[in-house]
Amino acid sequence: MANAGSGSLATILFLIMVQAALHKGAAQYPVVSQNLVTDNVSVVEGEMAIISCRVKNNDDSVIQLLNPNRQTIYFRDMRPLKDARFQLVNFSDNELRVSLSNVSLSDEGRYVCQLYTDPPQEAYADITVLIPPGNPIIEARDEVLSEGNETEMTCTAMSSKPAASIKWMKGDKELPGKPRVELTYDKMYTVTSRLTFTVSKEDDGVPVVCIVDHPAVKDFQAQKYLEVQYKPEVKIVVEFPQGLTREGENLELTCQAKGKPEPQRVNWVKVDDDVPSHAVITGSDLYIENLNKSYNGTYRCMASNSVGESFDDYILYVYDTTPSTEPAAHDSRAGEGTPRTVDHAVIGGVVAVVVFAMLCLLIVLGRYFARHKGTYFTHEAKGADDAADADTAIINAEGGHTNSDEKKEYYI
Repeated sequence: MANAGSGSLATILFLIMVQAALHKGAAQYPVVSQNLVTDNVSVVEGEMAIISCRVKNNDDSVIQLLNPNRQTIYFRDMRPLKDARFQLVNFSDNELRVSLSNVSLSDEGRYVCQLYTDPPQEAYADITVLIPPGNPIIEARDEVLSEGNETEMTCTAMSSKPAASIKWMKGDKELPGKPRVELTYDKMYTVTSRLTFTVSKEDDGVPVVCIVDHPAVKDFQAQKYLEVQYKPEVKIVVEFPQGLTREGENLELTCQAKGKPEPQRVNWVKVDDDVPSHAVITGSDLYIENLNKSYNGTYRCMASNSVGESFDDYILYVYDTTPSTEPAAHDSRAGEGTPRTVDHAVIGGVVAVVVFAMLCLLIVLGRYFARHKGTYFTHEAKGADDAADADTAIINAEGGHTNSDEKKEYYI
């Protein structure tokens, strides 16, 4: 084994001497420029990295690859370094390509591609080892929530390189979190993101997802479903009648109540009054027979659970059985239409105004007659004041025109 090692070393030294001699001889002739290039490499821990040293316009110069400690990994197509993880992938005049399997964090650093020219050329390939985080851990402060309350969640991505980033989603909506990055003793990063938000009843059963973004992994996430309790949602449904409620008919109402947890009790009341004595309440149903106008009013269904109480109202208006009082627009929910009944107060007001106007007219006419009462004269009175006796007065009255001021006669 010792002889074999000595033989390899001797061969390498011989090649170097030959190459130096070639360069010394070639210096007497024009040399075409040679370019040595390589690429940086990012590799996930445990996977394989490929390092490529490439030469343009090579003139048979020797290519070798060195590790970060400047130890020769490959000299041309020979591997002096005793690390079997390095394997020759390709060797030619223009390229030396080497693979490194099962990469670990200790392999990270700057590798050197070297070309033996005068002067020697070097190119550098930085190997970056990526270490993915562990499975994200999502934690919630509250397991069960009530609508309107604020809650907090945390998501942690541990021991990664570089540091991961964390994004939050609630359903299809992105929420902003507050990240905190810690560098651990082994030069790893732990990231914790904190999320605070207020829940509503619509959030019940919605997933909250913590998505971890890291160059070493894709679609790395954890999720937790929300459980939100909320007070009942109450709705009154008219089972009968389908149209207007009229005198003598029956009324049946159903109270639909949904909440989380389920409502513990459902109650029927009449606002500002008592429910009719003969009304029948069975669970969530209210039944009233033989309706009349005394039952008009607002009927309320109330439902409650451990979160709170809610209600819905139904306004009952009982219409006459006479078709003429029927509104133009029908509505299955009584109380929402407005009855077109005759307003007796309006009729009484009109009559009072007419009577008052007639009285005023009579008063005006009476005053007019009284004022013109003394303007009536007859022909018999003409000339009576100037006559010596009654006969003369009559004669003067029949044909007398001696008075220059003729008196007028009015008929009313």
